[in-house]
Amino acid sequence: MQSKKTPYLALVEMASRAKAQAAGLPGRQEVKPYWSGIGFSLLGHKFVAPMDDVAELLEVPQHTFIPGVEPWVRGVANVRGRLLPLFDLAAFFGGHLRGTRQQRRVLVIERGKVYAGLIVDELHGMQHLALEYADHAPGDLMEPFAPMVNGQFKLQQDRWLVFDIPALLNDFQFMDVAVH
Repeated sequence: MQSKKTPYLALVEMASRAKAQAAGLPGRQEVKPYWSGIGFSLLGHKFVAPMDDVAELLEVPQHTFIPGVEPWVRGVANVRGRLLPLFDLAAFFGGHLRGTRQQRRVLVIERGKVYAGLIVDELHGMQHLALEYADHAPGDLMEPFAPMVNGQFKLQQDRWLVFDIPALLNDFQFMDVAVH
């Protein structure tokens, strides 16, 4: 005589078969945190600016020259009805923009009352860097850059310098654009 399976015993048997055929949990993997920023080149160096410090990225817009200002002030552009002052960041640091005009980009900064466009040599887009971070500027860094760099990341053979936009905006020389 055959014994009848109760629904409960049938479920217990199915659960046992499912457990026997189930794949194991994946092994523990170390999750590395990443830091994200906007990558750009300037005077032969690679920089990253924190995402929170860059409001927008633009191609260099048509702009109007402003007389009586420092040579690194390129002029002012109308961007969607707002006047955007454009600053040649390479010239501010005593150099010249490199590469072609098509490669140059503008990092738009909007912090408090400051609305400004920083022209850089080239844009490298969003960079996700593993936290192999040093919280100091490298010793071989050109002097004009040193106060504007608050750390560096290493990614393979590349060194990405963390550009401190608030330090630039707090620099009296950068904010004093009138020729004296």
